[in-house]
Formats: sequence, structure tokens, C-alpha cells
Amino acid sequence: PDVIIEAQFDDNDAEHGQDLLKDTLTDDIKKLSLDTGEKGETKQDDGPMTNDPRLLPDKFLQRTAKVVYILEKKHSRAATGFIKLLADKNSELFKRCAMFSPVDHRVPRAYVSLTDCPPDFVTRPEDYSNMLFICRIVDWKEDSNFATGQLAKSLGQAGEIEPETEGILTEYGVDFSDFSPKALECLPQSLPWVISPGELAKRRDLR
Repeated sequence: PDVIIEAQFDDNDAEHGQDLLKDTLTDDIKKLSLDTGEKGETKQDDGPMTNDPRLLPDKFLQRTAKVVYILEKKHSRAATGFIKLLADKNSELFKRCAMFSPVDHRVPRAYVSLTDCPPDFVTRPEDYSNMLFICRIVDWKEDSNFATGQLAKSLGQAGEIEPETEGILTEYGVDFSDFSPKALECLPQSLPWVISPGELAKRRDLR
């Protein structure tokens, strides 16, 4: 049923209980009845009466847009992940490419050339099942579910601190290379180095 109505009456009115229950139900149903027109038709809410979207008021329209230009690329196009052989061993693509699966699921999977993979990857793929690689996405066609990538380097075993750290820094474009000799020349050359009394006198010690 669309509507369930409950009624309650005392035992003192048991003699006329059925009549009271009937009257109560009738009154409640009248209160819940829909407001109908002269012919018994349900009134419709005020709303647009046309199927032409050009004639609709602005409040009934959903604004849409499309991307026309990429002003700045925020992502480094580098991702950390694993490589594996393609499932279809009889396809021509199997002879040329492997599948790169990124750890970050926001990044698409990518085809990478077998020439970028380790030499024995095709014959011993299980040896690299837990090996982290850095892949850079170079293209992603509109009609393809997978991007095209290029393996940059092998990081090491997944779960170890150094490979995982290097992968995160590479993905976010952080330069973690060694300082140049010119940058190191400004540092004190005599070791061990200590702060001179003159420097301590004019500085606030926050140690």
C-alpha cells in the first residue's frame, strides 16, 4: 500500500470500537488525499511546458563547457609501476610491447616497447614481477584505452625505502640530484667546522 494509517482506541470504547476506528481512518484518509481538479486529475507543478531547450528559462538549464586549450601541464608525466607481458600472446602487439601498470591508479596504463624492457624480460617475466620502473607517458590517443609510454629506468624492488622514495620524487618532479661543485664551494672547506665566537655573538641561538 502507498499509505499506512494506524489508529488506537481504549478498551472502555470497545462496544463502539469498530465505529470509532472506521471514523478515524476516514478522517485521516481525507487529510492525506491529493488536491484534485474538477475532473479528478492531479494538479501538476508549475514547470517548463516545452521540449525546446532554447525556450526554457535559465533556471532549468544545465550549463556545459568543453576544454579548448591546456594552458599548463601540472603532471610530470612520470609514473612508478610494474611491467608485465600482454595477455594475448597471439597478437602482433605482444611481439612489440609490454604493459606498464602504474601504482597510482589515477594514471592510465601504458604500452611500452620491449626494447626498453630488460633483455630477458620476455623469457623470464616473473623475475620482474616485483620490480619498480619509472615510465614517462609520451602519448595517449583519443580512441585508445591505454597510453603510450617509455621506460626511463629501473628503481629496484618494491617495498624498499630507496626505490619507493626515488619513485615519489620523480613523479612529483623533485630534483634530488647532487649539488654541483660550484654550489659546494660556498661551504666551509676545513673540517670539522664549528661556529666562530663572532658569529655566536651576533646571532640568536635557537639550539
